[in-house]
Amino acid sequence: MKKKIAIQMDKIESIDYKFDTSFLIGYEAQQRNYDIFYYNPNDLIIKNNNVQATGFYVKLNLDENDYFKYDSEKIKVDLKNYNFIFLRQDPPFDMNYITSTYILDLLPKTTKVINNPTAVRNATEKLFTFNFKEFMPPTIVTRNINDISKFLNNVEEIITKPLYGNGGVGIHRFNKRNFNPDILKKYLDLPIMIQKYIKEIDQGDRRIILIDGEYCGSVSRIPKDGDIKANFHAGGIPYKTDLVFRDKEIIDILGPKLRKFDLFFVGIDVIGNYLTEINVTSPTGIKQINTLNNVSLEKVFWDKLEAKYKLV
Repeated sequence: MKKKIAIQMDKIESIDYKFDTSFLIGYEAQQRNYDIFYYNPNDLIIKNNNVQATGFYVKLNLDENDYFKYDSEKIKVDLKNYNFIFLRQDPPFDMNYITSTYILDLLPKTTKVINNPTAVRNATEKLFTFNFKEFMPPTIVTRNINDISKFLNNVEEIITKPLYGNGGVGIHRFNKRNFNPDILKKYLDLPIMIQKYIKEIDQGDRRIILIDGEYCGSVSRIPKDGDIKANFHAGGIPYKTDLVFRDKEIIDILGPKLRKFDLFFVGIDVIGNYLTEINVTSPTGIKQINTLNNVSLEKVFWDKLEAKYKLV
């Protein structure tokens, strides 16, 4: 039987080829003779008691100016017929995202979704870090401006983050002199996360990649001068790094638990000694790690995945 994967992701025409991890996962699958079916989240449906999707088979190329082509007309398929489904759409983690996890939960166990949709739904990226609070900086989650103001008075300087965004959107830095509640009000329809500012950000926000709970590589993301955001989408500059500060201690605790939760592909963010996020929806960073270390993490990814599910 022909090996097949499906990738649920945002529009392939709009990816950033220089940074996109989904592309590398798909390209390596193609090298291993998997057919690749691509579809957008809005094209996921339930029909005739089957989980289906409407999309295209694609061929991928290592050419920034011509990195994909459609290899079929737009067709509807039963996702149960695929070896793996990759849940790779970017947040925001809203009701549309949550609904797609419920639908993918209905697939038979013979089709593996990476990451497991139940685990993705339960491991809300910023809040999930509270399961490892011994590694977190001082943090509160609230909608109350007075709570935020009191917290700021205690820690001197803070970073505020929407809970369900990505790419650094909505992140602000305040001290006692420049605190402006009006800036935060548009985010307070939901609670937000407020953390003590970690001065070691000038040494980088480290993205650490864990595959099936094992450390596979890391990259330090340095903010541009005068910026607080280190995300690559926000202009962060990649630098080579090893395991520093408490990285190994954090990994030793997180790794087995991520494996237990069936979170196969995870990117954690660490600044100085502190764990700040656990990214389970569509972690990125392997292109930068590959370039800086002359490795191919997509090959490691597939070696581990195929061995885990006995497809080698």
